Amino acid sequence: MTQDDARDRLIVGLDLATVEEAEAMVARLGDAVQFYKVGFELALAGGLVLAERLAGSGKKVFVDLKLHDIGATVEKATRQVAKLGATYLTVHAYPQTLKAAAEGRGASGLKVLGVTVLTSWDAGDVREAGFSETPEQLVARRARHALEAGVDGVICAPTDLPVIRSVAPRPFHAVTPGVRPAGSAAGDQKRIATPADAIRNGADRLVVARPILSAPDPRAAAEAIIAEIAAA
Repeated sequence: MTQDDARDRLIVGLDLATVEEAEAMVARLGDAVQFYKVGFELALAGGLVLAERLAGSGKKVFVDLKLHDIGATVEKATRQVAKLGATYLTVHAYPQTLKAAAEGRGASGLKVLGVTVLTSWDAGDVREAGFSETPEQLVARRARHALEAGVDGVICAPTDLPVIRSVAPRPFHAVTPGVRPAGSAAGDQKRIATPADAIRNGADRLVVARPILSAPDPRAAAEAIIAEIAAA
């Protein structure tokens, strides 16, 4: 894998409180990073405007809103995200929600990802939520729903990649948060892997936030992860 290909595989999560902080981080990372995620916190602080601006400047953007509502609302919201020029949007992987997002995406360049099981959940959390399946069984079922609905892929824990790839080979996208370089703190993530392991197990792109944002030199931290991806 070339360095440019590896660079395209890294999505930096702008998990920051203000647009100003996010813009400062983007400037600090410079041309080292080509792909950014805007999640709930930043979106509610004006981050969707930033997402459109980043896309307009040639960066790729992942709008991580995890939509789940009645079909008509999800379809219309997905259409609005497509207008921003985003590359990815997340919706929860329920059949009606997935189908509505696929309709809203239409012929745009937006790719819809179904959320399978959050990386902060383990088997106990899945049981507590009322599911009788193991996390792996639930992930497989939701990946099948995503395939049947015609969306572009899923977002999943890196430990679930073998399950995803057994159900849905490429070009179906598998995007993984919960990626931690060796020696990094797990934080609130329960199902994690290193960048190299995630790539080897079939991830298309990796979402990394805290190990980069909290590093003394965020650009150097991003470049180290990109080098690990390239080597994998």
